[in-house]
Amino acid sequence: MIDNITKDKIIEAANIVDVVSDFVTLKRAGANYKGLCPFHDDRTPSFMVSPAKNYCKCFACGKGGNPVSFIMEHEQLSYPDALRWLAKKYGITIQERELTQEEKASQTERDSMFIVNEWANKWFQEQLHNTPDGRNIGLSYFRGRGFRDDIIQKFQLGFSPVQRDACTQAALKAGYQEKFLLSTPDDNGIAHGVGISIKRDNGTLFDRFAGRVMFPIFTVSGKVVGFGGRVLDAATKGVSVKYQNSPESIIYHKKSELYGLFHAKQAIHKEDCVYMVEGYTDVIAMHQNGVENVVASSGTALTHEQIRLIRRFTNNIVVLYDGDAAGIKASQRGIDMLLGEGMNVKLLLLPEGQDPDEFGRSHTAVEFQTYMKENQIDFIRFKTDLLMKESQGDPIKMSRLVNNIVQSIAVIPDEITRVFYIRETAQMMQLSEDLISSAVAKQVKQNAEEWRKEREREERRQNGGVATASGASASANDASSGAASTSSGVASGAYVHHAGSVDSSFPPMIGEDGEVLEDAGAMAVSSAGQAPSARAKNHFESIEQLIMQAVVRYGERFICDMQSNDGNMQCFNVIQFVAGSLQQDQLTFSNPLYQQALMLGLEHCSEPGFVAERFYLNNPNQQISALAFELGTDKEHLSKFHSQGNAPTPQDEYNMLMELVTRLLTDLKLGIVKQRKSALMQEMRSKELLADRERCRAVMQQFNDLKKLENILAKKCGDRVFDY
Repeated sequence: MIDNITKDKIIEAANIVDVVSDFVTLKRAGANYKGLCPFHDDRTPSFMVSPAKNYCKCFACGKGGNPVSFIMEHEQLSYPDALRWLAKKYGITIQERELTQEEKASQTERDSMFIVNEWANKWFQEQLHNTPDGRNIGLSYFRGRGFRDDIIQKFQLGFSPVQRDACTQAALKAGYQEKFLLSTPDDNGIAHGVGISIKRDNGTLFDRFAGRVMFPIFTVSGKVVGFGGRVLDAATKGVSVKYQNSPESIIYHKKSELYGLFHAKQAIHKEDCVYMVEGYTDVIAMHQNGVENVVASSGTALTHEQIRLIRRFTNNIVVLYDGDAAGIKASQRGIDMLLGEGMNVKLLLLPEGQDPDEFGRSHTAVEFQTYMKENQIDFIRFKTDLLMKESQGDPIKMSRLVNNIVQSIAVIPDEITRVFYIRETAQMMQLSEDLISSAVAKQVKQNAEEWRKEREREERRQNGGVATASGASASANDASSGAASTSSGVASGAYVHHAGSVDSSFPPMIGEDGEVLEDAGAMAVSSAGQAPSARAKNHFESIEQLIMQAVVRYGERFICDMQSNDGNMQCFNVIQFVAGSLQQDQLTFSNPLYQQALMLGLEHCSEPGFVAERFYLNNPNQQISALAFELGTDKEHLSKFHSQGNAPTPQDEYNMLMELVTRLLTDLKLGIVKQRKSALMQEMRSKELLADRERCRAVMQQFNDLKKLENILAKKCGDRVFDY
C-alpha cells in the first residue's frame, strides 16, 4: 500500500496541464486552458483545465477532476494504480507502507492469484505457438475460424495440451503453491485460488482446461482475472457446454466482468458507443473487421454490474442478435435492464442463423462495418417489427405487444425520454398518445410499489424479520413523535426534509458579496408529515452550501478557543467547529455528500500540513473532489464581504470567519426550530389534540420552549421577533 508521504509527493508533483496534455491538445484561454473533451464526442472545446486549481472539467458531459481522478477516468484505473501511473510519469519511487497482518495476508493472496494467472496465460501462449500440438491443433483451430495471427497475438489466445496434468505439473515445477492452483472455497463459498487445477479424491491433480483453446479474460486495467476454455470442434460431439470458465474467486466474479473491455475502452471513448455481443469469438471477429468498441457478456445473462461497468465509458449501446427469435425474446429482460440503467439502447439483427463471427467471415471489413451502421434500429421499432407479424389480426396478441412495449418504456428513468418513446409508440401502433401515456404511468407506479415492497423485505431480512418504518409512514411518525424531546432546544433528528412542516418566516441569507440570497417572507405551511415546500428546501440547501463552502475553503483555519474541563485552552478549526456544533444538537446535513465530506475532513483535519481545499480537491472520491472544485472558487470573498477596501489583518480574517460560520450555523438551527414549531402549530389545531388535555399541555410546553429558543437564535441573527 502506498504510504501517505509518497502519495503526497505524487499529488504535489502532478500538474494537471502536463497530465491532460498527454491525451488532449490544449490551447490557452486566459488563465486557463481548453480543449476537446476526451470523454465524449466533443466538436467544440468544452474541456477546461485550471492550472491554479490543478483541476479539469468538461462543461458538456461533466467529467474531469484532479490529476489522479483524471487518470482514473481516462485510463480506467483504480486509485492506487492511478497514483502508480503518475509516479512512473514523474519518476517518483513508490514507498509502500507496512501492512497489517490481515492486509498482508489478503493482499498477498490476491497478488499471488494474479501472478499465477499471468504465468498461466504466458504458458498457454507458449504452448500454442511453440509446441507441435499447439501449432497443429490449437493454432490450426484459430486460423480455421479465420483469425489472423496479429489478432491471435492481440487477444493473447493460447492452448492447453491434451495431457491431463501438463499445466499443473509445469506450475508446480515453476514454484507455484498448490493452494493457488486449486479453487478451494471458504465458509462463505468464495474460492481463494484461481482454479486452473482440480484435485481428485485420491489427492492427485489434473488440469481444468486440458485439450482446450484458451481465451484469457482481462480486467479493465489489463490484469488476467480468469480464463475461458473451449473444447475443439473434434471433441464437441455430445458435449452440451463447449466453454468452461475459471471458477468464481476473490478476484474473479463472472457477473462483474466483460470480455474484451480492456481492448475496447479507448474505442468506446472515441465512438461514444459500445456493441454488445454474446461470446469471445464474436468480439475477436469484430476486431478483425475493424470494429473495436465491442464487449461480450461471456455467455451469461446480462447483469446490473456489467451494465454499470459499461456506463463508465458510454451511455449508448447496440445489442447484436443472431436472428434466432427464441433467443431474442428470452433476452428482453436484458433490454429492460439496460433501459432501467439509463442506457440509450439500439438493436442490430444479423441475417438469420449467423452470429458476428460467421457474418464477419463471409463479408469484407467494409461490408461488415457498413451493415453495422445501416441496420441499427431503436428498441421500440425492433420489438414492434419482431412481434407484429405474429400478432396481426389477433386483438389479444396485439394487446400483449403494446403492454410489452409499455413495460420497457416504464423502466426508463428519464421522464423526457419516456415522453418521446410514448409518442413514437403511439404513432407506430396507431393508438392514442394519451392511452399509451396512461398505461406507462400506471406501470411506473406499479414498478415503484414493487420496488418499495422489495426494499421492505430486504429491511426485514436485515433486521431479523422485524419490519421497519419506511417511506411516507416513517415521515409521519417522525413528524408526530419527534417533537417530544429536545437537545439544546432542537429536537433530535428534527432536521429531516421529509418530516414535519415549515414555518412562514426565515431570516434573510447573505451571500459572499453581501447579496441577499433569499428574502424573509411567507412560506406555505404544510400539514404535519408532509414534505416541506420547495422554497424551504431551497433555503436549507442555501445555508448548507454556504457552510460547506466555508469548510472547503477555510477548513484548516482556527476560529475558536475554548477552555476544556481540565482548564486548558483548546483550539478548534472550522471543520471541527462545524462538526461539533451539529453533533452537539444531534444534527446532520440533509445533503449526504456534504455530510460525508464533513466527516471525512474531521478524520484528517488534525494531521500535520492539512489544507482543506487541497485535501478535498485531491480526494479519491470523485464526487467529493468535484464538490470541492464547485465550491472552492474565489478566495477573496471574506475581504469583499467585510472589508472597506483595505486588506484585512489576520485578526480581521479570524473575526470575519468566526462571524460568518457562527451566523450560518445559527441560521440553520433557527430554520430547524421554526420547522419544528410550525409542525406543533399544526398539531395544536387538530381536534384530536384538544380532546387529550395531557397531550395538549405537553405540546403547548414544547411550543413555548421552542419559541424561547427561537427568540434567542433570532436575536443572534439580528432578526426582529414578534409574539403571536
